[in-house]
Amino acid sequence: MKLTELVAWLDAYLEVEAFEDASLNGLQVEGGEEVTKVAVAVDSSLRTFEQAAEVGADLLIVHHGLFWGRPLPITGTHARRVKYLLERGLSLYASHIPLDAHREVGNNWGLARILGMTDLEPFGRWGQQHIGVKGRFPNRISLRELADQLEKELGESVLVHAGGALEIETLGIISGGAAREVVAAAEAGLDAFLTGEPKHEVFYDAFERKINALYAGHYMTETVGVSLLADKLEQEFGLATEFILLPTGL
Repeated sequence: MKLTELVAWLDAYLEVEAFEDASLNGLQVEGGEEVTKVAVAVDSSLRTFEQAAEVGADLLIVHHGLFWGRPLPITGTHARRVKYLLERGLSLYASHIPLDAHREVGNNWGLARILGMTDLEPFGRWGQQHIGVKGRFPNRISLRELADQLEKELGESVLVHAGGALEIETLGIISGGAAREVVAAAEAGLDAFLTGEPKHEVFYDAFERKINALYAGHYMTETVGVSLLADKLEQEFGLATEFILLPTGL
């Protein structure tokens, strides 16, 4: 498949122009003209690029790209990363907020479906757009059961701040670094809020606002979107795909 055709499809499908974002969403580094295999990963790093090349990928799709809101000189570590991609003809495509928010292959809606939630609705805003999701469980679930399910599905220990009732029905989800949105979740009347990593400055909000907060890892909560997008590319175009797992523990 032509790289230009696949990039055009990704741009439209992920609606990359709809979101204000520091990330340079879309094609960040152009490699070869043809794509027969796509690797997906959460982060951009030299090790990620090396593994993508090792599995024979022509295109690497990441959640966290190389370019964030300001020009960077092509020197040092940044230069080594870009040079590696160019020398091997490996293209790099990034989708940050668009892949958080997408209702089919996004981190948040995807995780809600993995957890078996129903009555899904948009929750949490990023500028003028919704980024997260809220919903309910068909049957009330204990906080411990939910944490155990998350650990089973994502493979990461879950930190729980049990500020609310120990039996929950409703949950809001925003992956990654959205700890401050526990306030919005409490104001929305939700029983619990799930994100990736905690923030010291909002530690007490969960307890004072009587809502449960669960932290399942910035990295692991953002493996969902790239994995679902890989599945979509296989179904849509018959492309071979491979997920590159390089957990940060954060």
